[in-house]
Amino acid sequence: MRDHGQLPLRGRLGMVCAVIAGVTAAAGLTLPAGASSAAVRAITTGPVSSTPTAGTPELAKTTTTQTVRQLVQCGSNIYAVGQFTQIKQGATTYARNNIFSFSATSPFMVTAWSPNVNGEINSIAFNGGNCADAYIGGQFTSVNGTPVANLAEISTSTGNVVSAFGSHVGGGHVDTILAVNGHLLVGGTFTSVNGNKGINPYYASLNPTTGADDGFLHLSVSGHYVYTNVQVNTTEVYNQQLSHGGTLDLVEGDFTSVGGFHRQQIFMLNVSGAKATVTGWSSPEFDGSNPAKYPYFYCSTSHPIYIRAAAWGPGDTEVYVADTGFRPYNWNGKFPLVGLCDAAAAFPATQAEVTHDWINYTGCDSLYSAAADSFAVYVAGHNRWFDNPNACNKAGTGAIPAPGLAGLKPAGPTDNNLITNTAGTAGLYSRSRGHGADDMLLTSAGLWIASDDFGGNTSCGGVSGFSGICFLQYG
Repeated sequence: MRDHGQLPLRGRLGMVCAVIAGVTAAAGLTLPAGASSAAVRAITTGPVSSTPTAGTPELAKTTTTQTVRQLVQCGSNIYAVGQFTQIKQGATTYARNNIFSFSATSPFMVTAWSPNVNGEINSIAFNGGNCADAYIGGQFTSVNGTPVANLAEISTSTGNVVSAFGSHVGGGHVDTILAVNGHLLVGGTFTSVNGNKGINPYYASLNPTTGADDGFLHLSVSGHYVYTNVQVNTTEVYNQQLSHGGTLDLVEGDFTSVGGFHRQQIFMLNVSGAKATVTGWSSPEFDGSNPAKYPYFYCSTSHPIYIRAAAWGPGDTEVYVADTGFRPYNWNGKFPLVGLCDAAAAFPATQAEVTHDWINYTGCDSLYSAAADSFAVYVAGHNRWFDNPNACNKAGTGAIPAPGLAGLKPAGPTDNNLITNTAGTAGLYSRSRGHGADDMLLTSAGLWIASDDFGGNTSCGGVSGFSGICFLQYG
């Protein structure tokens, strides 16, 4: 049983690269001055269907586990990246090396685009509404035979490297790329990008044309997590999510100092100005600033980074986090569970010190991705239950089955906000647990879920044939 061994590399809420104006208006969204439509995710009242839409591509069965790490929409296509070699749609199997695209609407046809990337891709991004080129980051050394180092701009028509953009990341790999107001915010374990060694390690802002450091980020990210028996960990910027309004960015990873402020697990950036600045948003529940009152701010020794994904609520007034972590390393063994480990939680987005609005525990199963609309907070991983604070690795009193995926009421009470079926016997949503759902992308059409085929599991909503990709449509 895999509950706290190897972790999926990513868990992130992808960005939609184009928002349909009519849907945006209907949802009550307006764009701030200077913000592109790519900065806004469609917000609808929900819910998404609990039954997957037929016909989407899936991971083909191979002898090794394949994984879709991230899904992003640009224009009329969905772009998928990860670690895989074969994609299947219907009776046809396609050779695809860690990246492919398909139509965002039924019948979801796989395109002929097939860049040959020789290693794992962790992130893909587009600069505003420009879908002609994509930026990819991860752990790879060539694209279509052209030497690169963990970062590249590639054509979405030929798949070839765009040579004008620098493509050398040194000292580590790329975990996340996000396009914001003409900047590419790139995070990972690296210490240099395109010759900027020592200037902005781990988190740098690049010019989308040249790849040069443009100075928008200068945060001196540093530090790592130190507590009794913790496994070796190093500074890393792991994941990020842009607010609906396009002015704020949530950033998760392994650090203790950001922009001169003490920050751990997650921080909030203001990206609306000439340079990004760290806001006052934080919490003693995860930053360790008040250990006397909140002593459980570190999780198990094998999970130093436990906040791996977050999502903005409608109106950008609430932040939802999806956590791994097993249980606090200094937990006293008494129930109910404490801290944020292996739980979903809601925090006010107020730019000051905050504490949680609610926490819902899985009972020691990890969560890796999050998304939110007006109806639900969607969280996914390899969870088995929710409303389960009274047990670890089994169903405790009050626990409700919710394998792989769950919808939680945004304003629900602590440990009692799981959205269930009409009988109240199980969560409304489900999917094969596998290693865990690594990403969720919420668009105006519905919710896309990226995962893996570990153990041959392929089901979503109780329906088989959705290995790696599942789409739950708005009604």
